[in-house]
Amino acid sequence: MVFANLTFLFFFLPAVLCIYYAFPSRQVRNLILTLSSLIFYAWGEPIWVCLLIFSAIWDYFNGLWIARFINRPKLAKLGLLSSLSVNLGLLATFKYADFIVSTVNVLTGLDFRAPGILLPIGISFYTFQTISYTVDVYRGEVKAQRSLLNFMLYVVCFHQLVAGPIVRYAHVAREIEHRVFSASDFTYGISRFCQGLFKKVFIANIAGELAQNFLGKPAGEVSMLGEWFGLLMFAVQIYFDFSGYSDMAIGLGRMFGFHYHENFNYPYMSRSITDFWRRWHISLGSFFRDYVYIPLGGNRKNATRNIIIVWSLTGLWHGASWNFVIWGLYFGIILLIEKGGLLRILSKMPIAVQHTYALLLIIIGWDVFFFTDTGRLWDSLVVLTGFSSQPFYDFEVISAASSNIVWFTLATLSATPLPLRIYEKVCECGKFGIKQWIIPTTNLSLLAVSTTLLVGKTYNPFIYFRF
Repeated sequence: MVFANLTFLFFFLPAVLCIYYAFPSRQVRNLILTLSSLIFYAWGEPIWVCLLIFSAIWDYFNGLWIARFINRPKLAKLGLLSSLSVNLGLLATFKYADFIVSTVNVLTGLDFRAPGILLPIGISFYTFQTISYTVDVYRGEVKAQRSLLNFMLYVVCFHQLVAGPIVRYAHVAREIEHRVFSASDFTYGISRFCQGLFKKVFIANIAGELAQNFLGKPAGEVSMLGEWFGLLMFAVQIYFDFSGYSDMAIGLGRMFGFHYHENFNYPYMSRSITDFWRRWHISLGSFFRDYVYIPLGGNRKNATRNIIIVWSLTGLWHGASWNFVIWGLYFGIILLIEKGGLLRILSKMPIAVQHTYALLLIIIGWDVFFFTDTGRLWDSLVVLTGFSSQPFYDFEVISAASSNIVWFTLATLSATPLPLRIYEKVCECGKFGIKQWIIPTTNLSLLAVSTTLLVGKTYNPFIYFRF
């Protein structure tokens, strides 16, 4: 099940909220939320719900083992190694088995048959969450959770189960056991959810269709301007798709008393690639920083090696294909160049130049991200740079751009803080009585538009389900 779905919006979520708030007991509420989360996951992945439960129970006991032997480092490390080996082993088996086999075949000339294992939805997110938990228990940064129910809730909570953000146990440990209802939090949660739903359905889905119309064609059938237009639409799609789901997850969390950390901070407002990766998928970036980059030595020792390792892994996390590895290394190399002195040069340039520099490199990066076929990727780069025999423009791209100019203007503004600032200023005008009706009116309008677009629509993808 996904959030941008009529069944979820008008049946599952209202039912869970009603049942949840019908019981005042925190433990009963935790049980209701855990069971409903398992139903949510099993709705689309009935086979793999057992894997999810196994992963949660395995690291629950690993956490208890580590806590028991915290003063005996060698024994405690056994629990940590158990967690890492099983979680990374599951990830390697279900996500990378085919990639590993195909790579071995290419390198050796052999012809091993790929196992063709289906990828369980959300495995990249929940394995990272449980790894962060056992590592934090081992470091003594959090106490092991003694209640299996409470730990299961942390792992399987449907708000962030299939699409993140990656939630650290330390961020929600207190709220798992002591959260309280707040009318202001609940109202904020509804608003945040409706905003995220609108971003996903009205902006990301439309951008996705436009991107497919151009990038989905063979390179010989699209003009240079058409390739750039399709790539720009994909940049719009992936941002509003993923940030929209993060908004919905944060909003759902507030409705149930959880305060998840922000996952996006207007990344297309960045002035450098370093700035971009402080704003994009913040929970993933902080995970690799705290659990890979710093333990490897960070900036203190072999910084270049550490950055290359982290960004190779960042690319692989996104998908089992060489284009993702190239994508990760692409950004890793740019970050090294910026670290080596380019940032100082950029800081002296006009802000417009800084934004243009960052956006151009980000959008080219999305081209690498989009094409899993490296041959088609090369063809696309040739078209984008004007070294192909394709025409500069064609009627189709002019028609698509002109007919969607109003929508594109709205999407562009929505990638900046301006709409939110205007909305907040209007809501602050309490003396005019505006605040009493503007919030519910806005939420109902966003929900109505999103629902209308979902009815009868078959195109409703979510890019990060692949990861």
